Amino acid sequence: MKSSLALAALFAATAFAGAAHAQELPKTHLKVVGGLSNLTAYNDYEKPFWTKTIPELSQGRVTADIKGFNEMGLKGPELLRLMSQGVVEFGTATLSYFAGLSPDVETARKVTKAFEPVYGRFYGQGSNVKLLGISTYPAQVLFCNAEIKSLADIKGKKVRTSSRTVAEFVEALGGSSVTMSFGEVVPALQNKVVDCAITGSLSGYSAKWYEVSTHLYALPINWNQQIHAVNQKAWDKLDPKVQNFLQTNINKLVDDIWQAAARQTQEGYDCNTGAAACPQPVKGKMVLVEPTDADRALLKKVLQESVLPKWAARCSADCVKSFNETIGKELNLTASK
Repeated sequence: MKSSLALAALFAATAFAGAAHAQELPKTHLKVVGGLSNLTAYNDYEKPFWTKTIPELSQGRVTADIKGFNEMGLKGPELLRLMSQGVVEFGTATLSYFAGLSPDVETARKVTKAFEPVYGRFYGQGSNVKLLGISTYPAQVLFCNAEIKSLADIKGKKVRTSSRTVAEFVEALGGSSVTMSFGEVVPALQNKVVDCAITGSLSGYSAKWYEVSTHLYALPINWNQQIHAVNQKAWDKLDPKVQNFLQTNINKLVDDIWQAAARQTQEGYDCNTGAAACPQPVKGKMVLVEPTDADRALLKKVLQESVLPKWAARCSADCVKSFNETIGKELNLTASK
C-alpha cells in the first residue's frame, strides 16, 4: 500500500513538475514546412508532432502550423536553400540518396549518426541552417514488372531511379537508369516504359505499385533520409527554454520515425506480397525475392568499385576526408580522390 502511495505521489510530482516547466515557456508560434504530405512519416508522425504533441506538452504555450513541402509546390531539396535564406523557418528537406551503403535499418542508423556532425558543421557554417535531426523513410527497394531472382538480374533492365548515386548503382549493374516523377511510375510500369522502379516498400504499396509489378526485391538499395532543420537566425530568436523544449522533443520524434521505418519496411514487404501479417485490408500478390549472400557481396562490390569512386570524384577533398573518418570507419570503406 505504501509503495502504491509513493508511486502515485511520484507520478503527481512528475506531472506537477512538467506543468510548472510548461508554464515557464513563453508563448511561441512556429511555421513549419514538413515532408511529403501523402506519406506516413508526415501523416502519422510529423503533422501530429507539431499540431498535437508540442501544444499538449507545452500546455498550449508553443503552437505550430505545418504543411508538406509538396502542398506548397516545392520539391524538397530546395528547402535547405529556402531555410538558409530565411524564407522558411523550420523545414524538413530530403537529402541526397547514397546507394549501397546500408543493407538494413541498423546500419542505416549507425551511418547516419556517424555523419550527422559533418552535416551539422556543413550547413551551420556555410548555410545559416541549424540541424535538428535526421530521420528516414522505409527502405528503398526494387519493384519490377519482370522476373527478377537476384541483384544481377538488373542487367539489361530499365529502372526508374531518384538520385545520381542510385542511377550510377543501377548502371554499374548493367541496367539503364530512367528519371521520372513518382506519379508517372504506375503507367510506366504498366506500359513497360520501365521494367523496375525504386521507392520505399510501403510507399510503393500506398501508391498501388503492386497492381503493376510482379516481383519485389527485399534488399534495401538505399534509405531516403530527411533532415529536420531551422534557419539559424529564427532559432536564435527563440527563448532558450523553447529551444531546449523543441530539441528534446524533436530527438524523440526522430527516434520514433526511425523505429517506424523498420516496421513499415516489413509491412511494405508483407502487404505487397499478400502475407498474413499484413494489417491492411487490401493485399498485393507480388513475389517476394529474398537477397542471398551473393547479392550482398555484389552490392558491396558495386559500391566499392563504382558508386563510391564516382561520388568521391565529385566531392571535395575535405568531404572525402570526413566520409573516411566517419562512415568509412563504421563500414570499413575508404574513398579516395
